[in-house]
Amino acid sequence: MMDLEKILKLVQAGDLDVEEAKRQIIKEGGAGGNATLDLGFAQLDVEREKRTGFPEVIFGEGKTAEQLVAIFQRLMEHTDRVLATRVDAAKAAHVVGAIEGVTYHETARSLTWFKRPMLKVHDGYIAVVAAGTSDLPVAEEAALTAECLGSHVERVFDVGVAGIHRLFRRLELIRGANAIVVVAGMEGALASVVGGLVSKPIVAVPTSIGYGANLAGIAALLSMLNACSPGISVVNIDNGFGAGYYAGLINKNMSKRT
Repeated sequence: MMDLEKILKLVQAGDLDVEEAKRQIIKEGGAGGNATLDLGFAQLDVEREKRTGFPEVIFGEGKTAEQLVAIFQRLMEHTDRVLATRVDAAKAAHVVGAIEGVTYHETARSLTWFKRPMLKVHDGYIAVVAAGTSDLPVAEEAALTAECLGSHVERVFDVGVAGIHRLFRRLELIRGANAIVVVAGMEGALASVVGGLVSKPIVAVPTSIGYGANLAGIAALLSMLNACSPGISVVNIDNGFGAGYYAGLINKNMSKRT
């Protein structure tokens, strides 16, 4: 792949005419790291890492195992890490069997591949706080995503408000984080409670866990959006990936400043 700087230098030296330069830029997806790899069923954004600091992530739900394998293999040619979320066990087994070095994280329902061992490259840490054991798939998705971004993660699980004394025992650890992800279903009260006890940014994740009036997570979502405690951002229902990514960006930028 010919990058933009090389094309411009060739034009400047007279070794490449303007029309050919235009053709090369269009072929490679334009300026600014926008190259796209056409697989027919997918258009891979292979230069997303240059623009955003992290490569394109595969959303596994709705894709076949064969499509996942093909996307994995092509992304591996362009980056040192690949993350796929929302992958069920059957599809995961197929991908793990087809590609050496791929790991399935069962609770997080995610696949990862690393060219070299995953490193904690940023200072500080993220606390992922989950209300109940039933919320762990979403919480683990958030934790794994943040780890893939290079952050250390401290997991604080099963500390929901029904037994709030469990939360207080872990409060010092939670307060030490650069960013906090709070995952809760039912009425979603944990985010507001944590928000009133810490001075760090919180990313709240409502889950679809709960009885009928939970409305598949809508009750928790509305509770978090209406939280009295300040400093809380809210992502979509069950969106552990979005929360982990957001918290990872916070920790990354905090690490740069310090």
